Amino acid sequence: MSILHPPPPLSGVADAARGCPLIDSFGRQVRYLRLSVTDRCDLRCVYCLPAQARFLPRAAIPSLDELATLADVFIAAGIRRIRLTGGEPLVRRGVMTLVARLGALVAHGMLDELTLTTNGTQLARHADALAAAGVRRVNVSLDSLDPGRFAALTRGGDLDQVLAGIDAAQAAGLHVKLNTVALAGEIEHEIDRLIRFAHGRGMDLTLIEVMPLGETGTDRRHQHLPLSHFRAELGHRWTLTDLPDRTAGPARYVRIEETGGRLGFITPLSHNFCESCDRVRVSATGRLYTCLGHEGSVDLLPALRGGGAAAAEDVIRRALLLKPRGHDFVVDRHRVQGIGRHMAALGG
Repeated sequence: MSILHPPPPLSGVADAARGCPLIDSFGRQVRYLRLSVTDRCDLRCVYCLPAQARFLPRAAIPSLDELATLADVFIAAGIRRIRLTGGEPLVRRGVMTLVARLGALVAHGMLDELTLTTNGTQLARHADALAAAGVRRVNVSLDSLDPGRFAALTRGGDLDQVLAGIDAAQAAGLHVKLNTVALAGEIEHEIDRLIRFAHGRGMDLTLIEVMPLGETGTDRRHQHLPLSHFRAELGHRWTLTDLPDRTAGPARYVRIEETGGRLGFITPLSHNFCESCDRVRVSATGRLYTCLGHEGSVDLLPALRGGGAAAAEDVIRRALLLKPRGHDFVVDRHRVQGIGRHMAALGG
C-alpha cells in the first residue's frame, strides 16, 4: 500500500469492534496518538540524551508504510488526533511522505488534527511542505535564547538555525507553540526573555517539568524544579490570570496580563494530571506504550505483519485494558524514581 494514497477499508475487523471507542479499564477514552517515527536526533539535550547517544539500527525501525498502516488501525478504532514525534521526526528520510499521507486523512475528515513536535533544526527546510500537507500547528522545543547557553544545553546546537525554523514556520502559516523544559539553574535566567519573545510573536509558551527518563549523565535531582513553586516566583514579576483553556495536551494555562499571551505549565511531578489521560504512544520500534511513565509495552509489529490490521487492533484493545491509572515518577531530595527509556525513544 502506498502511503501517498488513502488506504482501502480495513478488512477482517469484526463489525462489533469496528468504530467502537478505545476505552481503558478506568473508563478513559483514548483519542490521541503520539507516533514516534525515529529515535534519532541531531541534538543531545542534557535532559533527554547522553552526550554519546547510541541509536537503534535502521532495520529495527518500522517502515513508513507500516507506520501509516498502524495510524489507520488507530483511526479506525477512534483516534482523532495524531502527533508525530521522535527523536527529531524531521531527520527521518522520507518522512514528508508520511506527513502527506496523514494530512490527506485530515482533509477527508478521518482525522481531526495532525501535529508535530520538533527541535526546529530542520523546520526551515520543511515548513512550507508541512503546511501544504495539512499540518496547522507545530511545537518547537526551545530552552534558551542565549546562543552560548543553547549550545551548552543541546551539546552543540545552533540557536540561529532554530530561530530560522520558527521564522519559516510562521511565514508558512503554521501556529507555533514553544516548549521549554524547566531546568533548575537555567530557566530562572531565561524565563522573562522567553516570555517576551514568544508573546511578542503571538506564540504560546509552555514550561515542562523534567521527567526522569533514561540516563543522561546528569543528576535529575539537580535538574528538577517544581513548577508550582516557580509559578509563585513568576507572580512577583508578572500578573498571572488562570484560564480555563485546554488544548489537546495536559498543560494548564495562565494569561500574562502585561503581554496578553498564554503561559502553560505541564506538571507531571508536582501536579499529577493522569486522571484525564486520553493518549497512547507508539515508539520508534513499533511498540505501544499506554503510559509515558511505565516500562510496560507491547510490540505491534508481529501482529501487523502476521495478521494485518485486525490482529493489530486486537493487540491494541487488549493492551489498553492494562493502561495504568498513572505514572510512577518521583524526583525529590532523597531519590529519583524513573525509567530507563530515553525520551528520544518515545517522543514524550
